[in-house]
Amino acid sequence: MDVSKELDTRGLNCPLPILKAKKALADMSSGELLRVISTDPGSMRDFQAFARQTGNELVEQKSEGADFLHVLRRR
Repeated sequence: MDVSKELDTRGLNCPLPILKAKKALADMSSGELLRVISTDPGSMRDFQAFARQTGNELVEQKSEGADFLHVLRRR
């Protein structure tokens, strides 16, 4: 997967990972991929809702150890 930007939000709780992702996506071109790394378990459902509400595509979500990885495609 060709990720354009990666955002490390480990240690931050809702809503900060979403707010930082929203800001990062605003600076990206349509079709580019953003990977967000989070330690907040609630981020799994938060990013699903964020994608639905904003029209950005949630390409992938998975957990690796204590980290939750989210990949979004800019609309």
